[in-house]
Amino acid sequence: MRFIVYLIAGLAGGVLGGMGMGGGTVLIPILTIFCGVEQHLAQSVNLLSFLPMALLSLGVHFSNGLVDTKGIALMIVPAVLLSAVGSYFVKDLTGPFLRAAFGVFLCILSVWQAYQGIVQIREKRGDKARPAQR
Repeated sequence: MRFIVYLIAGLAGGVLGGMGMGGGTVLIPILTIFCGVEQHLAQSVNLLSFLPMALLSLGVHFSNGLVDTKGIALMIVPAVLLSAVGSYFVKDLTGPFLRAAFGVFLCILSVWQAYQGIVQIREKRGDKARPAQR
């Protein structure tokens, strides 16, 4: 049974990671809730599984011309530096605190995504309601 849960976690994380949406938003909760994996380990597994998924997905997106490299160094350099700093500080946090912080992050992300969806729906409705200008 545990094998099937791990397989589902990998599939869900892979699909979302391949779409660029972050497989960890599914992978970490599946590992911690359904497999009983400790939070630090689940986040570590997520980071490790992210590497091959990201490389493969990036290759596909590059080949389809979907990657804009303008300003990429301005994102990569601080992200790498801050991830190193973050991982240094996270090692001393307790599992329950880390789990709660990740849960809060997911809740904030959900609210933000819902808000963005509502804004897009309203913008589309507004565009259809307006007559075309000449």
